Amino acid sequence: MFFMLSKTLGPMLLPTNFLIGVGLVGAILLATRWASLGRKLMVASVVLLAICGSSPLGRLLLYPLESRFPPWDAARGAPDGIIVLGGSIDADLSAVHGVAVTIGGADRLIAAAALANRYPNTRIIYSGGSSKLISGDAREADYATALFESLGVSRERLTMEPRARNTQENAEFSKALAAPKSGERWLLVTSAYHMPRSVGLFRRAGFSVETYPVDWRVGERADLLTFSTIALDGLERTDVAMREWMGLVAYWATGKIDRLLPGPTSE
Repeated sequence: MFFMLSKTLGPMLLPTNFLIGVGLVGAILLATRWASLGRKLMVASVVLLAICGSSPLGRLLLYPLESRFPPWDAARGAPDGIIVLGGSIDADLSAVHGVAVTIGGADRLIAAAALANRYPNTRIIYSGGSSKLISGDAREADYATALFESLGVSRERLTMEPRARNTQENAEFSKALAAPKSGERWLLVTSAYHMPRSVGLFRRAGFSVETYPVDWRVGERADLLTFSTIALDGLERTDVAMREWMGLVAYWATGKIDRLLPGPTSE
């Protein structure tokens, strides 16, 4: 039920989809006795879409997520393993074209390959099934192996986890495959804005990880009040941020994470 709601109600509540829906309702009301309300809804929709697309809103929402965990400190030496979360490959498009088709978040794959080449004795687990409510039989993990090999990582070092549909399952299934021993150090590679929710779920699964954030969408604090010259970029940032905040609230409200915004320490 939780998965179904996250894939149906969740997208409907994203700012871009929600505001377009408000505008469409307003347009329909123009042909009724509630035409005045319809005009107001259409104006509100356009104004709020402009704010989401051009204002610093997306950056302001993303910054506390992306700055929650610092860059990984390599001074402690090589990790024992690396967990790479899916979300970088469109499995259905990959199935159609016969090659891995990457989408937003490809930094996860690139960073993981760089780490694997830097630490040749480290295990790599890629956790990625299909996050779509309705999809074919293709899974991200089906195409990740060939992509990692093209980046210089041998097949023998890779463990593919093809069942996870969301971050909670990423954590649970990855722990089962890794079977981490006491004292082992595992890196978690995912997008910086996605790291707080991921860490909260890995902690709840009993899998202690060190964070390796990648795929930043905003810069320094000084950039936060920058306006977007391309509205689509601003809308994307706002949608990405709101999807993450909604996920955090939902997981926290249902007791799947212990804190609304997990941080570097679990206290």
